[in-house]
Amino acid sequence: MARVAIIGGGISGLATALMLGRQGHPVTLFEQEARQAGDDLDQDFHHWNRPRVPQADQPHSFLAPVRTVLRTEAPDVHADLLARGAREYHDFDWFEEHPPHRAGDEDLITLRTRRIVLEAALTAAVEREPAVDVRRAERVTGLTVTGGRPPRITGVRTGLRAGVRTGLRTGVASHPADLVVDAAGRRSPVPGWLVEAGCRPPAVDSHRTGIAYLCRWYRLRADGPRDPGRVRTGSAAEFALAGVFPSDNDTFALSMVVSTADPTRGALTDPAVFEAVARRFPACAAWLELDPEPRSPVLAMAGLDNRWTSLADAAGPVVTGLVNAGDSLIHTNPTLGHGVALGLRTAQYLAHHADEVAADPTGYHAWTARSLRPVFDDQVAADRANEQRLSGTSAAPDRRAAALAACAFDDPVVMRARAHVRHLVHSADQAYGTEEVDRHLTAWLAARPDFTPAPDGPTRAQWDALIPV
Repeated sequence: MARVAIIGGGISGLATALMLGRQGHPVTLFEQEARQAGDDLDQDFHHWNRPRVPQADQPHSFLAPVRTVLRTEAPDVHADLLARGAREYHDFDWFEEHPPHRAGDEDLITLRTRRIVLEAALTAAVEREPAVDVRRAERVTGLTVTGGRPPRITGVRTGLRAGVRTGLRTGVASHPADLVVDAAGRRSPVPGWLVEAGCRPPAVDSHRTGIAYLCRWYRLRADGPRDPGRVRTGSAAEFALAGVFPSDNDTFALSMVVSTADPTRGALTDPAVFEAVARRFPACAAWLELDPEPRSPVLAMAGLDNRWTSLADAAGPVVTGLVNAGDSLIHTNPTLGHGVALGLRTAQYLAHHADEVAADPTGYHAWTARSLRPVFDDQVAADRANEQRLSGTSAAPDRRAAALAACAFDDPVVMRARAHVRHLVHSADQAYGTEEVDRHLTAWLAARPDFTPAPDGPTRAQWDALIPV
């Protein structure tokens, strides 16, 4: 069994450690943050300053692969998520009755919960796993490198954070490993360490996105209404996207996406302005009508990119004994919610192939290129289209594409195709490019000859009228 060292105790690091440990591999997980997600979810969520994890307080909806991987590899974590308040939502729940079952329909389920709930459930499971040694407040400061072409990583070096009480562990230490997993996230120092050690640089493909997110959290009142009824969770203007993220324990978030060049972006951080604008979107207005209790300020996140960092180039692996996972490998902006799903799929692969990856990572890099890279490329294309749309530089909307989106909420066949794309079962071409979907869409359009793509959100004049001068 391969000895594994994991750099980073976020969701991908925790999941990789847990699944490797359950396959019998001795694992040491290094996390420089002393604090961990615990039992007081609201305290952890609203009052834990986490500058290295800017997405931590943004809304999440965990796609079907998160649930299916957990149910396969860690059913206790899935059960713990539900016990902590996470809710399951099937894409067919939109309809009064589910359509006749087809193979795979049972997996088209979103886990509606805040990120902190998943972190807490994974943390608790890792703490129970005897094969995993969690080293909190112990920062990895470098790699142990031996010669070869390519060089080989044989362990990590760590240093304890100043002022942290850790019993007998003090100073700098070396930790040998057969395999090191970089799960340190989007700001991982590992690529720089590899170049300093004389390795060829990782192959990086980075695309800046010109979009910004703003969200605000609410909780439904105990004595108030619980549900807005049959209301879509997404709305759009020509220059902005808005949506609702129903979550755990009666919480939900309202979210808006605008161009970073939008001159009104800064004004939206004012809660009064944010809420006034949100009421112009049907999805948000329906939830605000429930008179929820605000639970946060307006939380902004920008400076986003899509970045693919491969530790292999055309000549093969740039290093052996080391692979990357999670946001260290593939970082996509959260519009489509891919990050955690891809992180857990990667953890599952590593858990079942650790010995061969430790010996030679070539197969792992081939798997990531085959299984993950297409998702990255689709995200880049989608973000490019969104940026153009929100900045007003895109062409007129495609009538048939807009009809597909609208038709899904009337026709379960098209909703199934939409769910397959959303949950990473099939590509859009595969899911929508069938004779059956084409037939249903054609019938839907024939019944609506006057259908014209149109946003349901505010006009620019209505939006600007709500922004203080």
